[in-house]
Amino acid sequence: MRDNRSLRLEGLEPDNLLAFMALLGLLRALEASERRSWRPQAAWGIERAPLRPILILAEPQTREAVCEAAAEGAAALAADYVFPQDADHDAAQKDLNYEKEAARRLLEIVGDAEHRRRVELWSALMCDVAEKEGTIEATPLCLLFGQGHQHFLDRLAAVPRLEAPPPRGRGKKAAALGAAEAFYETLFQPWTRQDPTPAFRWDPAEDVRYALRADDPSGEKSTTQHGANRLAALGLPAWTATPAQRGERVRLQVLGGTFERNEFALHWPIWTAPASLAAIRALLSHPALPNGASGLAHLSVAEVRRARRVSVGKFMNFTRADTISEERRTLP
Repeated sequence: MRDNRSLRLEGLEPDNLLAFMALLGLLRALEASERRSWRPQAAWGIERAPLRPILILAEPQTREAVCEAAAEGAAALAADYVFPQDADHDAAQKDLNYEKEAARRLLEIVGDAEHRRRVELWSALMCDVAEKEGTIEATPLCLLFGQGHQHFLDRLAAVPRLEAPPPRGRGKKAAALGAAEAFYETLFQPWTRQDPTPAFRWDPAEDVRYALRADDPSGEKSTTQHGANRLAALGLPAWTATPAQRGERVRLQVLGGTFERNEFALHWPIWTAPASLAAIRALLSHPALPNGASGLAHLSVAEVRRARRVSVGKFMNFTRADTISEERRTLP
């Protein structure tokens, strides 16, 4: 039956950061829609291979209805994604490199507003206390700083508003997708990554290198899975960033993130009991998360995945996530 309370999300792989962020974005979008009675939750179906998340609803729904509700919620959330240069000007900021004083004024304005969603968004991006030479430190999830004309805030403002990718094909054979259809492809089908729309380098598939290639990959047209990037951008506010002392500096720490020997890694759980977005955020903030699943077994966590941030020339990417082996971590 396609009308069910539990829907398997076939498109979301457990070792892809973009996919996990899209899962969080889906829950945010559904919560922001008018279908509040659905009370969306998620869990991972470990009893069936390949491993995929399960969307759990209080009322039976079809896949199409879920995507329509997600599109509705995404449109509402997109209105929050506005990043002015400072508190006195409406001009848009392209990169996440605010000067400390400008960042403080913007954060004060957001904090005074009765708008929880905007507070969550800005608190996932920066903190004016974590800075260097007068410029704020960006969230470790920001991989774009203008290299290759790729600007993080420019894309973060644009992608949530872009409901669907351009039509596919040419002439009379061109096929146009709507917002709900783009989400359907992302959530319920294997990704084909055929959309020429902006991305954030959260997908390991965007790490294209010269090694072992017969030709130069730099000339290839960059394509992605648009629905996944849109949902992931909406899921970003779940990764709250806070200041933390490291050495002699105050640095930015994000939920689930660790720095070891200047290498940043992001961790997320694979859990088996239905959990709301708030419960998932609590798991991401658990101090035992980077150590593996054994310390979280009482919270139904079966695995912990870890993706590393890597630099390839002037670009950064996240790797495919591995499963933390607690046996290896105990070795000297």
